Amino acid sequence: MSDETVELIDGESATETELDDGISLGAPSLRAALEALLMVTEEPMSTSTLATLTRTPEEVVVTTLHDLAQEYAVQERGFDLRELGGGWRFWTRDNCAQVVERFVLDGQHGRLSQAGLETLAVVAYRQPVTRSRISAIRGVNVDGVVRTLVTRG
Repeated sequence: MSDETVELIDGESATETELDDGISLGAPSLRAALEALLMVTEEPMSTSTLATLTRTPEEVVVTTLHDLAQEYAVQERGFDLRELGGGWRFWTRDNCAQVVERFVLDGQHGRLSQAGLETLAVVAYRQPVTRSRISAIRGVNVDGVVRTLVTRG
């Protein structure tokens, strides 16, 4: 790796060697950080957001994402890394759709959490009711619970 000076997103500059140390992430740990961030996001994440979060130049992030996508394709993993809608996201491969569908549908028969039951009770008693009204009644954010209930049908 050369010691060429690189301009970071936050306006600071560093040599490429320095990017491997400290808070900024180098190539091996950058790959892991990008995978971790993309694993937890529900919406595609832009390269600029990923660059900001990892404190890495956007060009390096783009190159690393393309390398990861190619690596996953060659290894025939159960998922792909795709750029879509201005951002990057993991997607299940088409040939795994039946297995994933079976898992999701089988999960439909599971028990509801306490939060799910409480949210359904509010909906049953106060319907029609908005998500914000449910949050106000329960005193907590119900976005995740409502999303889960809608997914489960």
